[in-house]
Amino acid sequence: MNARTIPILVEERQRKRATPKGRVVDPAALADVRQALGSAARARDMLIEHLHKLQDKFGHLSARHLAALAREMDMAQTEVYEVATFYHHFDIVKEGEVAPPRLTVRVCDGLSCELAGARDLLERLPAILGTEVRVIAAPCVGRCEQAPAVAVAQHPIACATTEAVKSAVDAGRSRHEPEGFVDLQGYKEEGGYALLKTCIAGEIEVDQVIKALEDSGLRGLGGAGFPAGRKWRIVRNEPAPRLMAVNIDEGEPGTFKDRVYLERDPHRFLEGMLIAAWAVGIGKIYIYLRDEYHGCRAMLESELAKLREQPPFPGMPEICLRRGAGAYICGEESAMIESIEGKRGMPRLRPPYVAQVGLFGRPTLEHNFETLYWVREILERGSAWFAAQGRHGRSGLRSFSVSGRVKNPGVKLAPAGITIRELIDEYCGGMQDGHRLYAYLPGGASGGILPATMGDIPLDFDTLQPYGCFIGSAAVIVLSDKDRAVDAARNLMRFFHHESCGQCTPCRNGTAKASALIEKDRWDLPLLDDLSAVMRDASICGLGQAAPNPIDCVIKYFPQELK
Repeated sequence: MNARTIPILVEERQRKRATPKGRVVDPAALADVRQALGSAARARDMLIEHLHKLQDKFGHLSARHLAALAREMDMAQTEVYEVATFYHHFDIVKEGEVAPPRLTVRVCDGLSCELAGARDLLERLPAILGTEVRVIAAPCVGRCEQAPAVAVAQHPIACATTEAVKSAVDAGRSRHEPEGFVDLQGYKEEGGYALLKTCIAGEIEVDQVIKALEDSGLRGLGGAGFPAGRKWRIVRNEPAPRLMAVNIDEGEPGTFKDRVYLERDPHRFLEGMLIAAWAVGIGKIYIYLRDEYHGCRAMLESELAKLREQPPFPGMPEICLRRGAGAYICGEESAMIESIEGKRGMPRLRPPYVAQVGLFGRPTLEHNFETLYWVREILERGSAWFAAQGRHGRSGLRSFSVSGRVKNPGVKLAPAGITIRELIDEYCGGMQDGHRLYAYLPGGASGGILPATMGDIPLDFDTLQPYGCFIGSAAVIVLSDKDRAVDAARNLMRFFHHESCGQCTPCRNGTAKASALIEKDRWDLPLLDDLSAVMRDASICGLGQAAPNPIDCVIKYFPQELK
């Protein structure tokens, strides 16, 4: 290089590219994107919402539309692509690939549905429905009491048979919306929002409300069990502006209580949410609803629109409804926040905690749906009423999602501390005919597996940990003497492998390795023990830390199945 070549190199560096980096944007694709997005904001946090609009309109996400969306939102194409490929419900079609059929039938292969015959449906439906319909296995869709559950596009089929699915496909059904729920007018006629108005009017002090929650013993009912009143105090003491994130992404296999309550009484939850916003001083609220609950979303959008037209008080915080995209990990609070911000749903390292640095870097009150659902009841009936419920020395009420080999599965509101035998006999009509209790999962896929001989343990927070289990979101799956804990563990580990976000090596590789090891007829127990320890100690979030629970429980409580 000599002195005369330097100005030429500088000029080349300064010269602007004729086109942006990446794929050249097709004008027709850009027009498609603009038409699909309409007047919606092009803000960065709206990326997943916009991906849904394109998926809904075209049935998939083509490379040309992704490039056009990146241009429209002024984002790097790689960033749009990495978000789109993270979520299971987005179908990415690369250049030269054939787009999938417009109609997709999802057959849940979660544990409860597998017990009810999901594998048979997966084997038989492709031939029955033909090549114009795509049939795929799907992780838990939150309808375990209706096993086997199938979704035809956005229309759920309860207790599905091949005939029922074929009929739904032929009828062209696309979405099921809840019926018989209490709408805004009906809720007001039953005294709804009166408590909220009393709070806003200053007739009840904030400290009174928070103390009532503390005295009731209400804990987070999404799985973590953190005391609700204490959480309100913590976030309230953080500097404004404060935000709120509501988690209705109940993806834990066996869990469906939030969906059932939402379908019946949405405004009871919304009033509790607004009371929390008033007490903590929240400026804006984000509700994150799992994508599998299509009908609930349509209903909730409609009821929120009514609420905005008839606000219960002036200056009601803005409420934004955000749509998940099929990722179990987004049930973890920080992963959900990442998703609300339009990113991949990867859990954050802590500290800082969400209460301090949450949504968009602001202090955030994060709550599960059911926790807020109980706020009105506790404040109206008194903390002593709620605390007085319970059995076997425990306090409060629990909404158990019960599925599996019982006669009457469903959401069972029962005293905290009830045992599995009491729950089955008193609330579920007993075991199915010809079945005898063999084992049970007290807390969904990650809560472990216990034998029937340990059926007298009180079901509540803190009672199951000594046995290597936990109650989590109270998702109870009942196994009978016709089932094997080994097979249940295999199903659950396949789920964890499928749902690992891939951010940390212990979980990403650990779930894959564990799943492969337990598929073998003979388990390598020392290797599984080492793998379990590494996953528990080194995984970033609860998915990797809890994923070994089913395996560890089988080894500890069901050794006869490993011989």
